[in-house]
Amino acid sequence: MFGGLFEKLKSGLAKTRDNLTDKVNEILNLAVTIDEDLYEELEEMLITSDIGVETSMEIIEGLRKKIREEKINDPSKIKPVLKSVITEMMKENEKINEREVTFPKVMLIIGVNGVGKTTSIGKMASKYKQEGHKVLLAAADTFRAAAIDQLEVWSNRASVDIVRHQEGSDPAAVVFDAIQASKARKIDVLICDTAGRLHNKKNLMDELGKINRIIDKEYNEVKKETLLVLDATTGQNAVIQAKQFMEVCPVDGIILTKLDGTAKGGVVISINKELKIPVKYIGVGEAIEDLQEFNAEEFVEALF
Repeated sequence: MFGGLFEKLKSGLAKTRDNLTDKVNEILNLAVTIDEDLYEELEEMLITSDIGVETSMEIIEGLRKKIREEKINDPSKIKPVLKSVITEMMKENEKINEREVTFPKVMLIIGVNGVGKTTSIGKMASKYKQEGHKVLLAAADTFRAAAIDQLEVWSNRASVDIVRHQEGSDPAAVVFDAIQASKARKIDVLICDTAGRLHNKKNLMDELGKINRIIDKEYNEVKKETLLVLDATTGQNAVIQAKQFMEVCPVDGIILTKLDGTAKGGVVISINKELKIPVKYIGVGEAIEDLQEFNAEEFVEALF
């Protein structure tokens, strides 16, 4: 049913699985009957696996309902039910996540520094290029010299062109030039790196607003998508960060990085549920092909 990418996902989620599934097994193996104590233990376990309080409570509510409906009274039969409750919950948002096939498109990639934004852009560029699309990168995170250079390294690695200005120049001007180049070269996917200074929301808001206005004015026929990059290792803080970004600008989807290095992969479930924004891509390793399109069913399967 699942191929080689699934194996990658499975090994990428190893720490989360050890954290979550082993605890589930332990609780269910010790349980004699399905009672209030068992539900409470399971709920507590979900919360400590970074699934978040609200989402965990909702999962347990769904579990109770299904167990009643299916008249299950053996604790050892709970695990597949739990899996199906989580899968159904995550698939609610997946309808929004059906991949857009509209080209050309402009992708604005936002996120604080250090979450793996530039790396994700490089991996996405490579992915689109492998699929036969013409890709261009715009280095609009101009406040960090390292960000421009880093993006250039990735553009070379993915064999795609880049539009860059000097450090400290106007990010919107970079995007303007990149749009003109995209139109002239008939580019399918323009991916723009943007600054991630959340501590000054006003500046960030103004800057992203200006970039968005330029895209609307210069390239209004294009499909525009804003993706927020979050670091899975920060657990519930990633959810808080997403909420802060959503106050500043509209977010169409999430790229969740560093799932392979964390036991907090359960945060995917609460991001999906609490933010009502689809997780579009997940990072499960260092290699250029380790950014995968998110699939709820595969994720839950790999998790358990």
